[in-house]
Amino acid sequence: MRHRKAGRKLGRNTNQRKMLLRNLAVSLIEHGSIVTTKAKAKELRRYIERIITKVKHEDQSHAQRLVFKKLQNKEAVKRLFKEYKDAFVDRPGGYTRIFLLGNRPGDAAEMAKISLILDTGIVETEEEETEVKEEKPKKKTSAKAKAKTKAKEEAKAEEVKEEEKEEKSEEKSEE
Repeated sequence: MRHRKAGRKLGRNTNQRKMLLRNLAVSLIEHGSIVTTKAKAKELRRYIERIITKVKHEDQSHAQRLVFKKLQNKEAVKRLFKEYKDAFVDRPGGYTRIFLLGNRPGDAAEMAKISLILDTGIVETEEEETEVKEEKPKKKTSAKAKAKTKAKEEAKAEEVKEEEKEEKSEEKSEE
């Protein structure tokens, strides 16, 4: 029985799991959002939200030591305390948001994008937006569906041409 055994093992032993979460957390702090599997994103959310709570509530010098103990990255700790601290002060929790992206083409693993939520909104970069588009699996469409969409497009194009002809005839009548 799994009574009182919280957390996911992610198919790794303890040391590997700690390093994985540490590296994911540092990447999330550096980039603002990352794309990973759904299970890793959910576990990372637990890990990073505890760290951010320490950042905003405790004495700064002691909190920096505690956060550095978890992250082992000076740049990430500096960014948390200088850039992100003010954004999270008024927020009572829920510092991250997870978006499901569908299944990865290679092994059908459920993919997710985890992002930090700041006062200005969700942090996103242009690189990650293109990466998300590449990760989405393409749906296979049948010949009938393709024919229907093609017919709809042709009908829209004809409507646009008719509207343009009407506008030109109205302009000529006004002259």
